[in-house]
Amino acid sequence: MTDSPAPLPENQSSRGGLTYSLFQYAGLLGVLVLLVLIFHRMSDHFLTRQTLATVANNIPDLLVISVGMTLVLIIGGIDLSVGSLLALSSAVLGVCMVDWGWPLWAAVPVCLGTGALCGMLNGVISVKAGIPSFIVTLGMLEMARGGAYLLTDSQTKYIGSSIEWIGVPVKGLLFSPAFLLALVIVAVGQYLLTRTVFGRYCMAIGTNAEAVRMSGIRTAPCSIVVFTISGLLCGLAGVMQTSRLSTADPNAAVGLELSAIAACVIGGTSLMGGRGSVINTFFGVLIIAVLQTGLAQIGATDPLKRVITGAVIIVAVLLDAARQRWKRGG
Repeated sequence: MTDSPAPLPENQSSRGGLTYSLFQYAGLLGVLVLLVLIFHRMSDHFLTRQTLATVANNIPDLLVISVGMTLVLIIGGIDLSVGSLLALSSAVLGVCMVDWGWPLWAAVPVCLGTGALCGMLNGVISVKAGIPSFIVTLGMLEMARGGAYLLTDSQTKYIGSSIEWIGVPVKGLLFSPAFLLALVIVAVGQYLLTRTVFGRYCMAIGTNAEAVRMSGIRTAPCSIVVFTISGLLCGLAGVMQTSRLSTADPNAAVGLELSAIAACVIGGTSLMGGRGSVINTFFGVLIIAVLQTGLAQIGATDPLKRVITGAVIIVAVLLDAARQRWKRGG
């Protein structure tokens, strides 16, 4: 990567981009408020302190994974291995703390390193070998899940109080340290995307990678770093989910990659690359969490919840397609 000028797309930090972003924030916030009001109307227990705390403290793992997924989608890739990487990282944490007796401070770096290493492998194989990330991460999905089963001998490892404090609300507050840390990750991700050269390169690569290469910028290091960040965040999500469940479970996070992609799409991140926002993804995660919690409180069955969630995703994609046609027409 060099500092040479690049044909960067219109940045979201420009005045026009900022106006467009504020319009998106308002739209997503409006959808979120509408859902809250609907479920408040249907359930007397929805708009309560306890429900809000439950929603917030159940989403840190999905939130940080979705931040990484946003970056991957923006460069025109996709990462299907995030759920399995979370399970593998959690399994490593469980083995370190339960089988080997390591303290939390020593086990967490190994857990994070496992996720980062697997993410880097995704990026290196995809970029250097020219294989679509869909195929590479699909293979990593199976490898990481199998690795989690092998490490734990397919057994759930109970860790207990030494890690529970991360996922438990701070005394006197609604939120857990995990949720507060996830908010910091969202802020850092948005800053990285909109206020740094790295973020501008990500947007440019997703818009037209060949044009970026012809301008003298090496796209491979940037793409590999993005996949590594995604893997690192999977490791962090593994710590968060393990703290919430008090156990390291090799079966954890099955299908979480679909929820992360859904959150990004609802937030307006393009599956074709070149466009996206971490803040919008944050709203996407909240919309999914409120939708699932509200449906559970009104007694919806799991199949019905999946049907409704899927329908919301399709509507989000259709609205995004209509918005793009409107912009091109303008």
